[in-house]
Amino acid sequence: MFKVEKMCVGYDSQEEILHNITLDLDNHHPIGILGANGSGKSTLFLTLVGLLKPSKGKIIFGDKKLGYSKKELFRFRQKVGIVFQEPDQQIFYTIVEDDVAFALRNLGIAEEEIAKRLDVAFDLLDIQHLRKKTIQYLSYGQKKRVAIASVLVLETEWILLDEPTAGLDPAGRSHMIHIIKRLISEGKKVILSSHDMDLMYDICQYFYVLKEGNLILEGTKQQVFLEKNLLLDAKLEQPWLVKIHQQLGLPLYQDEAEFSKQVATGGKHYG
Repeated sequence: MFKVEKMCVGYDSQEEILHNITLDLDNHHPIGILGANGSGKSTLFLTLVGLLKPSKGKIIFGDKKLGYSKKELFRFRQKVGIVFQEPDQQIFYTIVEDDVAFALRNLGIAEEEIAKRLDVAFDLLDIQHLRKKTIQYLSYGQKKRVAIASVLVLETEWILLDEPTAGLDPAGRSHMIHIIKRLISEGKKVILSSHDMDLMYDICQYFYVLKEGNLILEGTKQQVFLEKNLLLDAKLEQPWLVKIHQQLGLPLYQDEAEFSKQVATGGKHYG
């Protein structure tokens, strides 16, 4: 179980960023967190991994209220990991494999087991060829994959991805989408935050929409993205698939792949 109940969060006693937030994160996967800059998405992510403590309300994980002692957070973060938007926030060592193995060595994991976990993560992320490389010579997209690997090796159940495609070129974006879908297919529970509405529509099945620290909308992607006026009020756009559905009367396709298949097979909506 992973839930948030009536949670308020602030950085000091004078400023509350999140107001009375309730989320049920177990019922639908993958989950998308939507909101414009300043809506509280980053604060929510930091709170969900225990880096910030609610001033009111609580986080429930595994049928228990999350505690904030070092011991409790240590156990929690082996189940729930975050990959920040900027990979340099998570990369500390010079060589890729040393950086990815860092947390495992701190946990006292045997070197044989570390090698196995690195192989699994590097294969999944297509970065075996980077294993011995120096971090400073990696591209931005490669650094992002290394940051993801540092979370994967912990074998976390949940992965929070904050703006995973930000700063990537089209090829890098496509590669990252492929990686996220592979993570999901491997059974990882993904919570995703991004300004890329097409990406969010393509990947996520359930959404929470934030505006100025308040939860204003939640539901399946069909429910949420058809609420054009509410999205505009939250300074968000509809994905292109939703726009053509509403403006041209085409079916509301689940993703771009379904749309492309319909076009290729000459479906009735294309004459």
